[in-house]
Amino acid sequence: MTGAARRIVLEVVGWALLLAGVAALVLPGPGLILMFLGLAVLSEQYAWAERWVKPVRLRALKGAAESVATWPRIVMSTAFALALMGCGVLWILSPEEPSWWPADDSLWLPGGLWTGVTQILSGILALVLIGYSYRRFHGRPEAVAELEHEIDDADQRREKSQKSS
Repeated sequence: MTGAARRIVLEVVGWALLLAGVAALVLPGPGLILMFLGLAVLSEQYAWAERWVKPVRLRALKGAAESVATWPRIVMSTAFALALMGCGVLWILSPEEPSWWPADDSLWLPGGLWTGVTQILSGILALVLIGYSYRRFHGRPEAVAELEHEIDDADQRREKSQKSS
């Protein structure tokens, strides 16, 4: 791949991940993780993105730590991931719309097979992230405290670099 083509591909992928992450902040999905990935890709070309990579990564990890802080959170997160996977199976099986369905038939389970596949993959990713977060942070207050210290340090470095630019 030529340098210009590589740059364009990285630019498109980076912005797509960043926008998907912003959308996932209000929609179901790993918003901060997607934003981190988008910024990591964009940081190869933009200094402003490089300044934001570490703070966003650390906040994503903080969100992961908070998601496994209590058993009700772990149970709800796991149940949501399993329900998402169940919806994916429903989409793949694509049953006929029920008689009670009030909208047009074309609005019943839109998207077809690939919508179901992405729901299942998203559920698997969520379970993997819950497992990772549990192993790294659950019952380990020292790991959470270290993460919070890293966040404070990263914020101070970013603020200093913004003032000097």
